[in-house]
Amino acid sequence: MKPVKSVKIGAIEVAVWENSSKEGNKFFTTTIERNYKNGEEWKKTGSFHNDDLPKAILALQEAYHFVAIKNSSASVSE
Repeated sequence: MKPVKSVKIGAIEVAVWENSSKEGNKFFTTTIERNYKNGEEWKKTGSFHNDDLPKAILALQEAYHFVAIKNSSASVSE
């Protein structure tokens, strides 16, 4: 399964996922991770350094903007 939107700023990655409820209603969820390298292997974590926070905020704002537009488009078409 692929996210409907992915935002990467530096090591921060925010993904927006489209889901459906049991009733068939669509909704979005969001995940956020920091990518880092441990030796030769890339890993992901949900822990952030202080310097990551501004990047996380920007990535989350972009994800929120995407979801807001999708939600307003869905409301107009209903």
